[in-house]
Amino acid sequence: MDPSKRPQYASNDKKGNGDNSSVMNGHFEGSVKRPVSATSQPPCAESGSQRPSSAVVESWREERTRSVEDNEMSLPSLAAAYTTILRGLGEDTQRQGLLKTPWRAATAMQFFTKGYQEKIVDVLNDAIFDEDHDEMVIVKDIDMFSMCEHHLVPIFGKVHIGYLPNKRVLGLSKLARIVEIYSRRLQVQERLTKQIAVAITEALHPTGVGVVIEATHMCMVMRGVQKMNSKTVTSTMLGVFREDPKTRDEFLTLIRS
Repeated sequence: MDPSKRPQYASNDKKGNGDNSSVMNGHFEGSVKRPVSATSQPPCAESGSQRPSSAVVESWREERTRSVEDNEMSLPSLAAAYTTILRGLGEDTQRQGLLKTPWRAATAMQFFTKGYQEKIVDVLNDAIFDEDHDEMVIVKDIDMFSMCEHHLVPIFGKVHIGYLPNKRVLGLSKLARIVEIYSRRLQVQERLTKQIAVAITEALHPTGVGVVIEATHMCMVMRGVQKMNSKTVTSTMLGVFREDPKTRDEFLTLIRS
């Protein structure tokens, strides 16, 4: 599609040169996917205590794009596609080692992208608690596995999440579940970082959220420039994590301690 014809959406981050937070390209599932209008205001202008509109929340609740039934129906065509790929590579698909490979690969790809089958609201609804706590909450070194949407090869690394509660807290394991849902999709790291931060913001309406991802991209290690030790670091800071340097510095110091 001609980039000039793509719909434009408001971003939760400030724009600037080299700001990757604007890379939504139609895949940013969830509540922040909203058309820019003369009356709309970027979410970053909202305070931590302000709630999004009910229409926005509904779009977030309806983000599932694939079902278990869809998996069953699409498995034969996926397997057939892998058979075509193997033949295109010059392989004999009838030799013993490859007889079941198309089905195995198709099933594996469905697992690698199982985040399309899950909704954040299903995970979080019973794990948000009223709590008079206003100090920083951090869960760091969350293992992350994803798939590069450009080359269909793995991305893996660590996710660090911090937020300042606003009278509500989230069950700690649910932060890891949010990472799992969004990482188990075809992704770019910039978008993944933003999606995690926005999901937490929409669920809890905290004073601020910070997310940092450090990851290795196999598209840089196995092919292309083939830089074995390269890592990509991305961050999204919302609310006071963006506005207050001391809060941001505290978060960054703690995740590296």
